[in-house]
Amino acid sequence: MAPAAMRTAARSIAGAKPVSYWLDDPARPDALPALTGDEHTDLLVIGGGYSGLWTALIAKERDPDRDVVLIEGHEVGWAASGRNGGFCAASLTHGLANGVERWPDEIAKLEELGERNLDAIEAAVARYGIDCEFERTGEIDVATEPHQLEELREWHEELVKLGITGVDFLDRDALRAEVDSPTFLGGLWDRNGVAMLHPAKLAWGLKRACLELGVRIYEHTRGLDLVRSGPGMAVRTPYGRVFARRVALGTNIFPSLVKRVRPYTVPVYDYALMTEPLTPQQLESIGWKGRQGLGDSANQFHYFRLSADNRILWGGYDAIYPYGGRLSADLDQRPETFLKLAEQFFDCFPQLSGLSFSHAWGGAIDTCSRFTAFFGTAHQGRVAYAAGYTGLGVGSTRFGADVMLDLLAGEETERTRLEMVRSKPMPFPPEPFAWAGIEITKRSLARADSSGGHRNLWLKAMDRLGLGFDS
Repeated sequence: MAPAAMRTAARSIAGAKPVSYWLDDPARPDALPALTGDEHTDLLVIGGGYSGLWTALIAKERDPDRDVVLIEGHEVGWAASGRNGGFCAASLTHGLANGVERWPDEIAKLEELGERNLDAIEAAVARYGIDCEFERTGEIDVATEPHQLEELREWHEELVKLGITGVDFLDRDALRAEVDSPTFLGGLWDRNGVAMLHPAKLAWGLKRACLELGVRIYEHTRGLDLVRSGPGMAVRTPYGRVFARRVALGTNIFPSLVKRVRPYTVPVYDYALMTEPLTPQQLESIGWKGRQGLGDSANQFHYFRLSADNRILWGGYDAIYPYGGRLSADLDQRPETFLKLAEQFFDCFPQLSGLSFSHAWGGAIDTCSRFTAFFGTAHQGRVAYAAGYTGLGVGSTRFGADVMLDLLAGEETERTRLEMVRSKPMPFPPEPFAWAGIEITKRSLARADSSGGHRNLWLKAMDRLGLGFDS
């Protein structure tokens, strides 16, 4: 980093608050009391992020007489659900390319289910009056290097052959007419498959909707262990116990109470910055009247979007795996990454020089080796789980909730018949092999970005195994 660029970047983040912009809201709901004593219920949901909230809500929608309890170790929406970029995608497979590669025979059904899932989220937001700033703007995948532009052009041709509509190829001029950056060479605009929203307000709105339907929610209530109890299960908490006929685990990055599931995920820390609101003149200098979400096409990519009050969220690039999968609040702040992100922001939007960032934060996401969620049951069908969303859980967690409820009911449905649902990713090896493999992969991806997209022998081997990472 050049000294002048470093000074500019450092000044821009000097006053940033070390907390998620989304969670830094005086109107956030108060936490509910912790569970004390014993509870008995038909369904216990563990985890107060999107995965658990959708499960509790849909369980009551399916059967209003079903008794449902949800416990959350901290506060609803506190973890990844309140720290992400707010990109709510229809894709259930971490993008169409990943889905085509892994499940080519059922990709049409997966795309259909994903579209229906996004429509159902939009309908639920309206039905329950959830003010989460939902905007169905679509997302543009941006090329900033010549090889990326060629890859996007080829992928668009493949989409046409597959009969996929609603995705437009934009050349340099067409893209810069939408959002103006000197680094943009072209892009693919998925016009209907992605919505932008305020992630914390979605979680808080789902919490309110659950309460209105009669779900009993206990915050600051960790599930400590899970054991058989008569015809059901018992979960011990710090101050009590919950006895339930069925249990749904929506704990994602946090260690699963079904221990054999733990090797399938690792935590990766992701980081983001949020600017101060743009002035009308600053906004005019970049256009962005369509308010689409954007992401560049590098392996180490950035994602960025406008908030309702015209701030720019700028995140991604660094994906940090802590040795041993350690989870710690200390890792939520990483000044070297914030400095790097700030410099890259002004490379993308030099016309915004002088703009400051108001917030800088990070958090862990649950990553699995196939990049998209996996599902299963334990304790003879009494417990269901969904995990491994790899950063695209804002939308697909609702689908995962439906899957968990289908599995707990013992039902064969169009969801449970999917190979995606019936199969598992490859688990990660123990340390030090997990850390070494992830670090080699990250460095190889960085080299690919700087060498015209050329993938070395390590990445080619990972591709053959269906493994690897991006940020």
